[in-house]
Amino acid sequence: MSDRPKIDRPRGTHDIVPAEMPRWQHVTGELERLCRLYGYRRIVTPVFEDTALFRRTSGVGSDVVQKEMYTFTDRSDRSLTLRPEGTAPICRAYVEHGMHRDPQPVKLFTIASMYRYGAPGRGRYREHWQASVEALGSDDPRIDAELIQLYDTLLARLGVTRYHLELNSIGCRECRPAYLETLRGWLAENGQRLDADTLAKAEASPLRVFDNYLAKPPDVRAALAEAPTIGESLCAACVAHFAGVRAALDATGVRYTLVPTLVRGLDYYSRTTFEFVGPMANENSTITGGGRYDYLIEEIGGPQTPGIGFGAGVERLLIAMDEEGVEPPGDEGIDVFVALEDGAPRERVARWLAELRRAGVAAETEYAGRSLKGQLTQARRLGAARVVVVGPDSATLREPSRPDEPVEFDAIVSRLSP
Repeated sequence: MSDRPKIDRPRGTHDIVPAEMPRWQHVTGELERLCRLYGYRRIVTPVFEDTALFRRTSGVGSDVVQKEMYTFTDRSDRSLTLRPEGTAPICRAYVEHGMHRDPQPVKLFTIASMYRYGAPGRGRYREHWQASVEALGSDDPRIDAELIQLYDTLLARLGVTRYHLELNSIGCRECRPAYLETLRGWLAENGQRLDADTLAKAEASPLRVFDNYLAKPPDVRAALAEAPTIGESLCAACVAHFAGVRAALDATGVRYTLVPTLVRGLDYYSRTTFEFVGPMANENSTITGGGRYDYLIEEIGGPQTPGIGFGAGVERLLIAMDEEGVEPPGDEGIDVFVALEDGAPRERVARWLAELRRAGVAAETEYAGRSLKGQLTQARRLGAARVVVVGPDSATLREPSRPDEPVEFDAIVSRLSP
């Protein structure tokens, strides 16, 4: 061991090592397949954006902007921020590349790393992976339901059954102002029953007093349960829209619970809001959350464009699978391992490997100086479907449940190719 100090990964981050990768690929692969089935196309945005993008869309009073963003000044004195969420960057790309001129709705998704500074914990990382799935350009309530149903289907495909869907509508520009005045009045009369964090949220944006509701102290939750709810103040258009969302969910068999206190922590949300809550018994039990954001694209200089989307944490979804006892898929293994006896023609082996790989055969050989016995053990570790033992002048093919078969050098590639 070196006597130099060991360098560990930064706090709040984690490595995805090869042993864990089959689980990750299983989850992301299922998500990609579903997005294709539902008509969503992949988009990739930069890992950092102009800080103004998040300040303008998330709201200067949000926890994300006030406490959690990784913001820095580059060498040209520009303020940049590592993306804390995926919706705003996708909407920025929608405007910048003129996608509002394409047939609507434009359906997009990304699977990318996000960055938020906060206290690390189980299912809460400062660098975490998230799927953002967005439908831009339609205010049809049926697309709200379709997006929700997509994630519900993903959970079923992954074997997650211990969850529930919470649903609410938080109104629009027409009906929310009157509700906020009513809520401000209630907060003024009941402020002594609330904790400092909730009061700070009330000062920045009254609707945020309900944000992260389950993490609040029990007495604060009890007080907020008596507060007026947005559902009592929805305009006729919002009532009709929410009824349409519910009818479409009922038609596809997606079960949900109406939660009048459900809001999202960013300013750009309107009308439909939802969360899928998993089996984890802590404040990080939300495995995905999202909603409608009909004014976000206007905020960043684009045309009036309705939209809806969700952000789904990959790590929390994996934890939900663990809590359910879902068996992770095994590594697929390799097709061929070439074991070498003393005197084996290594140059010819290198040529065989190159030819096999060009033919689509996953092939490996020995590079660590192991004995033949050790090489055969390594082949089992790698899940090799077949093993070729190569001597100085001959080779032997070994396959499970079959007798060993001698193979001429000139026939090795053809014998092992598909």
